[in-house]
Amino acid sequence: MTEDFEEKSLEFEPQLYLAIARRRYLHFLIPLLLVWAAVWGASWILPAQYKSTTLILVEEPTMPKDYVTPNVTDNLQERLDSITQQILSRTNLLHIIEEFHLYTREHVETTPDEKIERMRKDVEIELVKDARNQITAFNVSYSSWSPLVAQQVTREITNLFINENLEVRQQQSEDTTKFLSDQLDAARKALSEQEAKVKEFEAQHVGELPAQLSTNLQILSGLQSQLQAEEDSLNTARQQHVYLQTLLSQYRSLQDSPKSADGVAMGLPAIDQELEKLRAELTDLRARYTERHPDVRKLKEQIAETEKMRDQIIEDLKAKPPTGESNDSPSINPDDPQSASMAQLQSQMKANEIELANRERSIEALKAKVADYQARLNQEPVREQQLADLTRGYDQSKANYDELLKKKNESAMATSMELLQQGERFRILDPPSLPLKADFPNRLKFCGIGVGLGLLLGGVVAGAFEMLDDRIYDEKKLQGLLPVAVIAEIPEISSAQDELQRRRDNWLRWAMAALVVATILAGSALSFLHG
Repeated sequence: MTEDFEEKSLEFEPQLYLAIARRRYLHFLIPLLLVWAAVWGASWILPAQYKSTTLILVEEPTMPKDYVTPNVTDNLQERLDSITQQILSRTNLLHIIEEFHLYTREHVETTPDEKIERMRKDVEIELVKDARNQITAFNVSYSSWSPLVAQQVTREITNLFINENLEVRQQQSEDTTKFLSDQLDAARKALSEQEAKVKEFEAQHVGELPAQLSTNLQILSGLQSQLQAEEDSLNTARQQHVYLQTLLSQYRSLQDSPKSADGVAMGLPAIDQELEKLRAELTDLRARYTERHPDVRKLKEQIAETEKMRDQIIEDLKAKPPTGESNDSPSINPDDPQSASMAQLQSQMKANEIELANRERSIEALKAKVADYQARLNQEPVREQQLADLTRGYDQSKANYDELLKKKNESAMATSMELLQQGERFRILDPPSLPLKADFPNRLKFCGIGVGLGLLLGGVVAGAFEMLDDRIYDEKKLQGLLPVAVIAEIPEISSAQDELQRRRDNWLRWAMAALVVATILAGSALSFLHG
């Protein structure tokens, strides 16, 4: 039986709770009314706070990024956090507090630090983001006891945001341009040093540079051709020298040789033999070269001179009768034709000796030049490697300098754009509002909070009294407590006075409930109308 009673007590019985509400309506309605009245009254006692709000739009740069690339690319969220920290710094807030005489209405004396903390709580910054989670705008609001003061302070904070953003971006842009300018100066100095090294190397190794290879080859080829020509000329001069020596010795032998019966010197056959030899050489050269070849022309001149000399000797011998006298060394007589021929041969011999000396000196000079240019060509691979190492450093410095120069010019243009306020900037979209209704306390909201707290407290109080009451009001509960079954019930016998009392109690309950509800509704309406 006890188990059955416990199971029934766990079931939800509306009649049971309705009976409790009838018995404990005062325990429920009185806490509800008192709590609501306390909260609602607090909403009228607390000082009113008016909130002024402004909307600041984050505008993109007016100049397309394809033309001018901004040199301030920090994260907007981080920049806003930095600007907020600067604006809410002690110095700025103290200046605003002193300018607008904020927080001076309290009767309790407050320190500057306490005023700063209160103002930081009164300032609110709310970000506005788009579908891509990008910041497009943000709200700045400030709460104060005066609508006008709230508007003025909000305007001041808004101006600080705009000015601070411009200053921060301009400073960052100028710092970037200055940094690139310093790096460009360092790169220019390094480039000048590399260029000086290259010029010094080129000055120290003139003629051995890779760019002069073709020139050196052409000059060397020309020098070798000149050397070959000089050697050929030297060989020809040596042959001429031998020839003149032969003529001179033969001429001397003619002067000392006996004459034939017809007056012809016995040494003329030697000259004839020489002529035959020269003619044979000429025939051999003609078989290999043309008539315009230098050797052919030179040999023809020698043959002509020899024939002329032979004819001259024959004429001289015919003109001078034989004397039969002989000397060991012929004397040169200017009036004698033979002496004139002898002097001519000696003069040609001396000129030939001078030519030989000049040719030999020229050949030595050409050989020295050829050796010098051959040494230059031998040094060319070494100089090419050394110059490549220097040029590599110069090219790297030049590329670095060009890149820094380009970046510096772009950064300078971006800085000019920032100084002209053509970059990303903050613009006031909605000016600071002048609040007409207090933002705090929200009396209507306080009414709702009061009702909720009153209902909770009323339920707790009514339940507590019900649990502390040990009287039995339910027949089923009473039956559950009896050890035996109930055979018969005696119905309640109520008199007319009891019925009247019961009706009065019902009217009192409804009247109390209606009074509480009417009071709460009236207070809520008043709160709504006075906002």
